[in-house]
Amino acid sequence: MDSFVEEILLSNKEIVEVCERLGEQITADYRDKKPILVGLLKGSIPFLAELMKHIKCDLEVDFMQASSYVGVKSSGAVMVLKDMITPVVGRHLLIVEDIVDTGLTLQEVMNLLSDRGAASIEVVTLLDKPEGRKVEVDLKYVGRRIPNKFVIGFGLDYNELYRNLDYIGVLKASVYKK
Repeated sequence: MDSFVEEILLSNKEIVEVCERLGEQITADYRDKKPILVGLLKGSIPFLAELMKHIKCDLEVDFMQASSYVGVKSSGAVMVLKDMITPVVGRHLLIVEDIVDTGLTLQEVMNLLSDRGAASIEVVTLLDKPEGRKVEVDLKYVGRRIPNKFVIGFGLDYNELYRNLDYIGVLKASVYKK
């Protein structure tokens, strides 16, 4: 275990198993819909890359970048920093998130895509942190529910660091309370 990690919540093996399970569910639900997987940058990249290996139907991929975080806290204000380029009118969208915490970013993205005329919008998230929720959002596909701890790895960061870890770990408070 890395010195800056308090505990490991999901090993790489467990992450792959979660992606296999979610991929089977998504394949069954979207077999005839040709969904667009909308990866929310930057954190969703490793999860999206692993997940789509296990989805056995035609699909497209696009990305959006929206954020409400500064350091370890949500600012409450959501900014869209990069928009997707694929038209969504009449399309089935599956938003791919690394973690759902406050729900603010996800709610804003879902509202925006709904206003653009998507046929359906569902969410797949690797991690769900319900204790951090400020708004309720419907999560159709959840990898794991986790406690209200600050996690890093497999796309999740602290000030842009630690995204490259192949596991999900809890960041030691001493790292961000300097």
